[in-house]
Amino acid sequence: MNGEVEEVHSVTDILGKLRELADKKQRVSIGDVLDAIGDRSYGPAIMIPALIEITPIGGIPGVPTILAAIIALTAAQLLFGKEHLWLPGFVQKRSVSEGKLHDAADKLDGIAAKLDQWFHGRLPRFTGGMWPRIAAAFIIVLCCTVPPLELVPFASTAPMAVIAAFGLALLVRDGLLMLIALGLSTLVLTIGIGLLPGELLESGGEEGGGGAGSGGSSGEGNSASDA
Repeated sequence: MNGEVEEVHSVTDILGKLRELADKKQRVSIGDVLDAIGDRSYGPAIMIPALIEITPIGGIPGVPTILAAIIALTAAQLLFGKEHLWLPGFVQKRSVSEGKLHDAADKLDGIAAKLDQWFHGRLPRFTGGMWPRIAAAFIIVLCCTVPPLELVPFASTAPMAVIAAFGLALLVRDGLLMLIALGLSTLVLTIGIGLLPGELLESGGEEGGGGAGSGGSSGEGNSASDA
């Protein structure tokens, strides 16, 4: 990865980088994106996959889980204080077509302008010191909820939205947003943990009911034969 790159300072800057890549290549890989934003930019590296999951690309089965795994690997390096971001070669080679990337950037334009307007350098003390590592720990836990939440339509969008908020807080050094993201993390995790058992029990109950019905029919058939 090339370390000599122009730094990004806003969500609009990030979308501009993505469009530049899409204009140059038919397929844009994760490695291309990291080259464009720099290997020290943990905020954008966390936020970009999370934002992509919120677009229609995230509706493709399995994509939210792949994006969550990439984010978790990135956050783990932030947690342990690694200065330069590293991703395995097979992850860096994963790509998306330039058309889909343009569409995703277009859909995020409106929210990007609002995010840049609303969030900017407040309470910066909550974005330095141990706070990025605290955020990284929460991000990893949120990523772990994504694979099972794929069982529930659109449910994985909630943790990804909070992860995007963490990434934005790190990008623009907004401590207030960092605190909001921490609070939302607790809420999302509580709801998610409560939601999953219900879905799994409901699924298991349907299977059990089907089995009971089959058993009942079998029993009736046996009784009829005996008669």
